[in-house]
Amino acid sequence: MSDKRIERDSMGELEVPAEALYGAQTQRAVNNFPVSGQAMPLPFIHAIARIKLAAARVNRDLGLLDGERAEAIVAAAQAVIDGHHDDQFPVDVFQTGSGTSSNMNVNEVLANLASRRGVAVGPNDHVNMGQSSNDVIPTAIHLSAALEVTGRLRPALLHLRETIDARAAELDGVVKTGRTHLMDAMPLRMSQELGGWSSQVGQAIERLDSALVRLCRLAQGGTAVGTGINAHPEFAARMAADLAAQTGLALAPNDSFFAGLASQDAAVELSGQLRGLACVVMKIANDLRWMNSGPLAGLGEIELEALQPGSSIMPGKVNPVIPESAAQAAAQVIGLDAAVTVAGQSGNFQLNVMLPLVAHNLLTAIGLMTTTSRLLADRAIATFRVREEQLQGPLSRNPILVTALNSVIGYDAAAAIAKRAYQAGQPIIDVAEEETDLSRAELERLLDPAALTRGGIPG
Repeated sequence: MSDKRIERDSMGELEVPAEALYGAQTQRAVNNFPVSGQAMPLPFIHAIARIKLAAARVNRDLGLLDGERAEAIVAAAQAVIDGHHDDQFPVDVFQTGSGTSSNMNVNEVLANLASRRGVAVGPNDHVNMGQSSNDVIPTAIHLSAALEVTGRLRPALLHLRETIDARAAELDGVVKTGRTHLMDAMPLRMSQELGGWSSQVGQAIERLDSALVRLCRLAQGGTAVGTGINAHPEFAARMAADLAAQTGLALAPNDSFFAGLASQDAAVELSGQLRGLACVVMKIANDLRWMNSGPLAGLGEIELEALQPGSSIMPGKVNPVIPESAAQAAAQVIGLDAAVTVAGQSGNFQLNVMLPLVAHNLLTAIGLMTTTSRLLADRAIATFRVREEQLQGPLSRNPILVTALNSVIGYDAAAAIAKRAYQAGQPIIDVAEEETDLSRAELERLLDPAALTRGGIPG
């Protein structure tokens, strides 16, 4: 038996793998774009299938598509949504800028599957009824990204924040030396340091939630150029309602289909918020790396969980592999955002022509931040051990504690005490007792590191 079959489209005949569910237009794209070997992300493909499912029901309810064909398309689309045919979507990310090849890939697969139910279903006339690649692909970008943020990334970030908060509560009594410019500064509690991380993650969630408002406005209904040609006047509103019922998202038609097709402003906004989240992840990862540094010649404040040997030549070496992985993922997300920003500028007249790149980079960034957030939470923050013995010595010798005496003896006198204590390697309290008329008991009260973490004016 031949491993090929002949398929036809408007350009003629073409050989297609015998077992493939797709047809000639998909095969042309496979032949034309052997660029990266990366297919479009599956959440994006599944989102297109959701659009096709909704369109079949809407067109049926509007009397434009007979019930038998609609039922067949719905069943085929649901099978794709459920992941049963994930290997049938081979088109490269770097394809035609409208994403037409991916739209037709889904159309052909669904038409083939639907036709197996004993009714002739065409990829263009039936599966693509009332649609264009020019509104399907922007809609699929918004839909897939919104589903991935709400279903995967947001729960991961909540888990990260909850893990940070739990450790902060556990370590509230641990006082350490603060650092600004990587230099010794006033003391703070470890709960305060971790609380800063928690707030950063919480604000990143708020920014993502805000971006979702714009992301839930859909281009579907604009068809070719934004006028809605070949779509029923009620198609857009009914499509948004059906997709909202499928997903639980607050979806609505964009207030301008011309903007929805020609721009990717909402995607650029979301990408920017993912870049901001990457900065948060990078900050937390680097703090963990610094705190773990050593253990003898670095700060050595914490000990991260030992997960694997750290060197092929130095026995016993263990490295902060999870924070390093997180920092690399964050760097990648920042780079992905740069490409999305360029793509967002590529709306020429009535259509943006870098849509597949936007879809790929957004979903890749969301995936990286999702998995990285959980790894940071579970394999670094939840499991690190505090080395309190390493915290207490530097804390007691920290000359910057003299800041607490500013309001009592003045800045210049305090600076002189700090300088002498540093040069002599003496505890600040001993030098202050010699240089001022304050009693030892009063100095102990004023210079108590734990008390200084509560802020206010000592005295």
